[in-house]
Formats: sequence, structure tokens, C-alpha cells
Amino acid sequence: MSPIFNEPFLAALLTGAIISALPLILAGLGEQMSERAGVMNIGLEGMMMAGALAGFAATLAGLGVWGGLLAGALVGAAVSVIMVLFCVRQGMNQIIVGIAITLGATGVTSLMHNAWYSRTYPRLDAAEKIALPGLSQIPVLGPGLFTHHPATWAGLLVALAFALIYRQTFLGLNLAAAGEKPDALDAAGIDVTRTRSLAVLIAGAMAGLGGAYMAVIGSGIFVPHMTGGAGYIAIVLAMLARDRPFWVVGGALLFGLCLSATTALQVGGIEVPTDFIQMLPFLAVMAVLVLFGRNARLPRALGQPYHRGQR
Repeated sequence: MSPIFNEPFLAALLTGAIISALPLILAGLGEQMSERAGVMNIGLEGMMMAGALAGFAATLAGLGVWGGLLAGALVGAAVSVIMVLFCVRQGMNQIIVGIAITLGATGVTSLMHNAWYSRTYPRLDAAEKIALPGLSQIPVLGPGLFTHHPATWAGLLVALAFALIYRQTFLGLNLAAAGEKPDALDAAGIDVTRTRSLAVLIAGAMAGLGGAYMAVIGSGIFVPHMTGGAGYIAIVLAMLARDRPFWVVGGALLFGLCLSATTALQVGGIEVPTDFIQMLPFLAVMAVLVLFGRNARLPRALGQPYHRGQR
């Protein structure tokens, strides 16, 4: 094996890829549900920022990793209420409201960080990792793929849960109808507003959970703008994956590899400009859009407001 691509290098690359991918997976799955119901949640980035600060603050206050993740999910859902009130119920432009949410959440979290932590910059203890018996002993791949915090495995299982919801439950059918033909769903006696509101709240909770994972498990620290565009990448993943949750997972892992390249290359002793490495995820986004964006099919009623009784 090349001295560059040795076991420490590959372990660091795989570990970083999974840790970097989890926030994208969680936020992307939430956005996928929101888009499936007909709501484009551009405010995903802001919800991730709010969840990251809430998760970090809760964990630092002594609630533990799981308490921090729960706090992030709850705050993300709370921020998404703005989208529910103004877009789903009042029919306002989803793009404008989403941008306002992102700008507002980014500003508020930066202000709160400055007020609470600008003098001390506290860090969290490293999250506990559990090695899966047997699998973690696989040479080269085992340490990077199968030694993580339990929340990581739980996050990966969310994709399976969403796939089952979409294909095996009435909720999945209602979500699809809300995004494709909301008037038909209305005629069937199902409240379109309620269905879309639920989807947006779940999307906010998932985005907040992704942000909390990034701060609590991924880095152990909160800094302003730490999501670095992850919310927008998650939106792209959701749009390309359509109603296939495992495509979100695959795309997120691809971007996770790009995001983890900096640490892995440093472990491998390769000097690469940091700015170039930081461009890799966005270069990957553009490449994926060029290759697959033309074939992406979005819900017919995506971004269109709907009021009960409308035909």
C-alpha cells in the first residue's frame, strides 16, 4: 500500500466522511420530506445554525450528548414554525421567507455566541465512540467505518425509517399528494395545510438535529457560520434524490469525503492549500448538478401556496 494511502490516512478519511455526512443526511432527509409535501425550505441553513447553538449550549450546561441533540431538534422545529405560519398558512413566498430565516438565525446565533462565549470559547469533551464488535476489527476499513458515537448509527437508520414511511404508510401517500396534487388530497378529505405543516416541522427538527450533531459530536465547539453552507448542500441533495432517502445518504457521503479530505491529507503528510480543499464540496455540488440535475423531477406543486377548498 502506498505510504500516503496507509491505514491511518484511510481511517481518518472514512471517519471524517461519516461525521461530515451525518448533518447533511439529517438535514437532507428533512428537506426531502418538506419538498415532497410541496414546501421548498430555503431556511434550512438557518435552522441548522440554531440547532447547532442550542445543542452546544445544552450539552455544555450538563444535559449530555443526547440532551444536546434533543435541544437542537426542538429549536430547529421551533424556527420552522416561522415557515409554517408565513408560507404554509399565509401563502407567502417560500424563497423570501426561507432566506429571511437563514439571515435572521445566522445573525441571532452570532450575537448570542458573542454574548455567551466570545471570551472563553469553551469546548465540549469528545463524544464517546463505540466500536461494533467484529466489524471494527476489519483491517483499514474497520476503525473508520465502525467506530462512532451511537447517535451516528441512529442517524443512518433514519433513512430506512423515511423510506418505509414513504412506501408503506398513508402519511407517505398524503405527503406525495400534497406536493403533486394538493387539490385531490383536499377533495379526499385530508387537510393539506396540516400535512404540509407537519412536513415542515419535521424538516426543521431534522435540520436542527443535524446542526446539533455538527457542534456536539462533529467538532465539540460552536462558532458563528459553522455550518458553512451545509444547509444549501442538503437542499441540493434532496432535490436530486427526490423520494429516495438512500440517495440522500449516498450523496451526503460523497460530500462528506470531500469535507474530510483536509484532515485526511494532513494525516497522510500531504500539503494542500486549505482554500482548495474547502472548495471541493461545492465543486462536487456543481459537478453533480451538471451530471444529474437535468433529470431531477420536482413535485408539481412545489413552492405553490394552497388554501383549503382551492381548485
